[in-house]
Amino acid sequence: MKKLLSPFIKGKFELKNHLVMSPMTRSRAIDNLPNQLMATYYGERTGAGLIITEGTAPAPEALGYPRIPGVFSQQQIDGWKLITDKVHRDDSKIFLQLMHTGRIGHNDNLPKGITLVGASDIKATGQIFTDTKGLQDFSAPVALSKEGIKNVIEGFVLAAQNAIEAGFDGVEIHGANGYLLEQFLNPHVNNREDEYGGSMENRSRFTIEVVNAVADAIGKEKVGIRFSPFSKLGDLADYGEEETHNTYAYLSKELDELQIAYVHVAVNAPIPAKTFEAIRDNFSGTIILANGLTPETGEQALHKGFADLVAFGRSFLSNPDFIERILTNAALNPVDYSSLYTPGSRGYTDYPAINSSKQLKIYQNEIYQ
Repeated sequence: MKKLLSPFIKGKFELKNHLVMSPMTRSRAIDNLPNQLMATYYGERTGAGLIITEGTAPAPEALGYPRIPGVFSQQQIDGWKLITDKVHRDDSKIFLQLMHTGRIGHNDNLPKGITLVGASDIKATGQIFTDTKGLQDFSAPVALSKEGIKNVIEGFVLAAQNAIEAGFDGVEIHGANGYLLEQFLNPHVNNREDEYGGSMENRSRFTIEVVNAVADAIGKEKVGIRFSPFSKLGDLADYGEEETHNTYAYLSKELDELQIAYVHVAVNAPIPAKTFEAIRDNFSGTIILANGLTPETGEQALHKGFADLVAFGRSFLSNPDFIERILTNAALNPVDYSSLYTPGSRGYTDYPAINSSKQLKIYQNEIYQ
């Protein structure tokens, strides 16, 4: 595990190791406010060189899920400062994931008077939990006008600026899992007839404009994006292997020209080798690989050449001392799935840690010499 736990440097991007904590929705932000309980949770997991936070709404209409945090008010900014301060004490870096859920959500989860928006008015099939009435069918979205698109982009920019004010090292734009950016990419959801719909280039336009605007506002070296090629999450239909491949090959090339910090590839569905190769060939910055990894396969991925960093979700979720467990080959705590999205500390900050700080210190001395 020498490379996994050794320092990472690529351009201006420097981390204490090659481990990333994946973004994971946990629904502990009561009234959509980051809080002390969340600070404890993230502060316990600073073994990661980079922590990417749970999906965070850049604007009120992006609050598709119950109890997810926002970053569009001063109160939210102040709450996030509790978290960034705690993470930075242990020399870890932390990026805020900006997640606009688009059509994935329910109006009961939004502030009064706010409605869901989407690339089109096509409603997602399925249900989502609400604190008002439990599971309900997804609400129908309102198709964004061109002025609405402009407003959403401005919301991303303001949210990114707020993140920097809150002490974050950067932001990750969520372009995966069937949320707003991916809704624009998918022709089965995006039926627009303007410059944001139709051709692959047009369907990619919104994503590129969001990333470009955010990079201009806070600095390109502080911006990453997450993709999940071929995923069907969020009621997305398959639009063909060749078209999907071409879309992500095109996006990775366009994003490389913007010189952002990283592309985060989540393997939510099988990705053809040629698509991995195209992303790597077209994007010269840092690439993070996520989903389905163990410490052993993560180490292998770093040596194979596609991934510069590897991300772990559930391993960090249930093991605040994940690095120590890697070093000692200790068993991992099982995930308590019943408490993934429930309020309170159970299944959040009460996972037990092993006591191996002495061994960790010895190993760190070895790899930093």
